[in-house]
Amino acid sequence: MPTVEELYRNYGILADATEQVAQIRRQAIKELPQFATGENLPRVADILTQLLQTDDSAEFNLVNNALLSIFKMDAKGTLGGLFSQILQGEDIVRERAIKFLSTKLKTLPDEVLTKEVEELILTESKKVLEDVTGEEFVLFMKILSGLKSLQTVSGRQQLVELVAEQADLEQTFNPSDPDCVDRLLQCTRQAVPLFSKNVHSTRFVTYFCEQVLPNLSSLTTPVEGLDIQLEVLKLLAEMSSFCGDMEKLETNLRKLFDKLLEYMPLPPEEAENGENAGNEEPKLQFSYVECLLYSFHQLGRKLPDFLTAKLNAEKLKDFKIRLQYFARGLQVYIRQLRLALQGKTGEALKTEENKIKVVALKITNNINVLIKDLFHIPPSYKSTVTLSWKPVQKVEIGQKRANEDTTSGSPPKKSPAGPKRDARQIYNPPSGKYSSNLSNFNYERSLQGK
Repeated sequence: MPTVEELYRNYGILADATEQVAQIRRQAIKELPQFATGENLPRVADILTQLLQTDDSAEFNLVNNALLSIFKMDAKGTLGGLFSQILQGEDIVRERAIKFLSTKLKTLPDEVLTKEVEELILTESKKVLEDVTGEEFVLFMKILSGLKSLQTVSGRQQLVELVAEQADLEQTFNPSDPDCVDRLLQCTRQAVPLFSKNVHSTRFVTYFCEQVLPNLSSLTTPVEGLDIQLEVLKLLAEMSSFCGDMEKLETNLRKLFDKLLEYMPLPPEEAENGENAGNEEPKLQFSYVECLLYSFHQLGRKLPDFLTAKLNAEKLKDFKIRLQYFARGLQVYIRQLRLALQGKTGEALKTEENKIKVVALKITNNINVLIKDLFHIPPSYKSTVTLSWKPVQKVEIGQKRANEDTTSGSPPKKSPAGPKRDARQIYNPPSGKYSSNLSNFNYERSLQGK
């Protein structure tokens, strides 16, 4: 099988014929698939994969088309060439080969992507996942989660196990290591969409309760401007809905409860005249409390007598005082938000300020519902809320997820080094504006007994 250089030489490439080189290279690329027969096909795939490093848009498009054409001849052979370069090739070739798989595989027909071909993709991907960057890991999860053979419960479970292995959940968590923290977040973000009533999040929830929550205030992150503590609590809340049977449920529920108490302050002491004794009003951090309260509510369903049988009377009394105080401030804030949004529709609700108020109202309403549940005697865990940052799902018959544009003929630009966040937009209420002091409000009667 001739090398790329030999092919170009056969077409009469001369070093000084710069005007003709590009045309001759393109012609050579067009004709390379003709050599893709029998044992030569993996070698042709290997050569074409190397040519993905070109920065010439027309040439890059031709290489993509050539790879797709030999993919339809022999998918396994083509994958052999692609993965050979992913595992052993130059960084730029590796990067573009991975992106080729992540964008082009889903365009191939079922007769090309057979079960055997998908099994090969999974096997080879596992080899690559032994040493990947955060961005590469995200792309491979996109590739694997799109395979039809992995759409089953057992397939999803395989993917969760892959992510758990990548997250290194057997190791002690190091909150002061930004890379360790970022890896856990990257992996957890990939795992969350895979969880369901049949694919449980137990391993991840256990790790978060045992290793992450106790170190929440010590977390560091390389991502500028990210509220790392809130991000962790949001992920825990999303996973808690799909947690299965947990070995150390009571222990972990207590850790979650203790962390919740940190964000549910006691009311300030009052002087004899009934006024504030000089202490500042505690800050009510609604976003944090929504996440922690939701997670506690979800796991509490598995041990419904935790508050009544597992806590001593003094601890339970303390918790109810905190709930009452938080609920009072909550009611005032909800009224303020509803008044501010009253009569506003359409374009008026699209301003940045009103968007923030709408989300803040979702947060406070959620907390209000959960607190009311816990004030039942005995505490109830029956209410259902949608987390404030989760969109309301409106699924139409026949609706399909929009695919990314994969038809561009331009080579992808080289990505800057460093960890990448996924595209999911996460709302963080401004701490100084909507999680600030709720002073000078009139206390309403407590929610107890409602």
